[in-house]
Amino acid sequence: MFSHIKHTGKDLISARAWHGRLVFWTGAILVGLAAALFAQGSEYANHLHKQLMNISELSTLILAPAGLVLIAWLNQKFFPGAQGSGIPQAIAAIEMTNSTYRRSLLTFRIAFGKILLTLMGLLSGASIGREGPTVHIGAAIMFSLGRLVRLPAEYLERGLILAGGAAGISAAFNTPLAGIIFAIEEMSRSYEQRSSGTLLTAVIIAGITAVALQGNYTYFGVSQAELNLMSSAWLAILAVSIAGGLAGGLFSLLLIRGSRWIAPWHRRRPLLIAAICGIAIAVIGLASGGTSYGTGYDEARVLVTGEGEMSGSYAILKIIATIASYLSGIPGGIFAPSLAAGAGIGGNMASLFTSIPSEAIVILCMVAYFSAVVQAPITAIVIVMEMTANQTLLLPIMAASFIAYAISRIICPEPIYQALALPFLDLARKDEKPAEPEPPVNDRTL
Repeated sequence: MFSHIKHTGKDLISARAWHGRLVFWTGAILVGLAAALFAQGSEYANHLHKQLMNISELSTLILAPAGLVLIAWLNQKFFPGAQGSGIPQAIAAIEMTNSTYRRSLLTFRIAFGKILLTLMGLLSGASIGREGPTVHIGAAIMFSLGRLVRLPAEYLERGLILAGGAAGISAAFNTPLAGIIFAIEEMSRSYEQRSSGTLLTAVIIAGITAVALQGNYTYFGVSQAELNLMSSAWLAILAVSIAGGLAGGLFSLLLIRGSRWIAPWHRRRPLLIAAICGIAIAVIGLASGGTSYGTGYDEARVLVTGEGEMSGSYAILKIIATIASYLSGIPGGIFAPSLAAGAGIGGNMASLFTSIPSEAIVILCMVAYFSAVVQAPITAIVIVMEMTANQTLLLPIMAASFIAYAISRIICPEPIYQALALPFLDLARKDEKPAEPEPPVNDRTL
């Protein structure tokens, strides 16, 4: 990214360089603004869904399938390309060489549709998050802005997409370091020093904008949980890491294979698939007492802060609801639901280690499960530490993340977002015009 752009002292007074900087800064502000409004809208949608369930729990049997069918229809009719998490689209856009298809995945219309349809999904009770979609929104806003002001092609190829995605994570979670690490570890899989200033600036500006609108907060509140590493705590760390790694790896495997299996049905009967998944979400919601709906933020916060407990079936029901929500084809991410599911597994395991603070077990299992799902262990470490404002668990968190990551790689060798990006890359390749054959070599000209 930007490796072919030479940076010299002339950049300080170059009109072309300042043009690029202003686009990045403006885009970062817009990403922060969109992320903040999206976050507030998500909270309102979750709250409104809870109010509807308080009036009648059985209304979910109509609300969930009808809502998902409407979302699937709107997605297919007006916002094709907005489905799913959005991170696979951003990754595919970075890797593909088909500029026409890249532009179709990263438009202002896609960004608007992603917000609208994700909010509708939360209102319908789907187990989805806004963080993955915010990555897509950030990349779409930054890339579209670059095209609007006609930035050179070298900016449009990767730089704006990476910066927009990183800014989206930063603003969504109020975790600027995690935004940078996620862009490097997951979206780019490489890092070049010359691009660091651009990436850092976009992340910082987007984060400041979101904080200015929402206030400075920790995503799951502040946890003061500690572990005595000279005791038998390492046995608990190992057990939690294995459990989180197995569960997260299995989740990724099921989601990848399920997406591939259901893809032909989506092409033929998208509304029927949405209806079936909606019914499944409703039934699971009733079985969970309403805890499987939405992002899982409230449930995870209760467990992380030690303010309460969840039922023993919460984690498995949340995982199944998240798979059903994703396979329905509606827009929505797996970040927040995965963190909530990991916290639920930790809540169950806390009863096995009564001498250790339950909050510590929950945090460790959360990072283990999340690391296993996304297979980005450094991102998992940074994002959980920033979300809980807990630095005392640094070593256990690092151990849990890397052990779970290693276990997940055995169960599911394909990183989930890379695997989910393949269909978009395949479509782009099909749309590419075949290269014209080279003229035959005339021996006489040699």
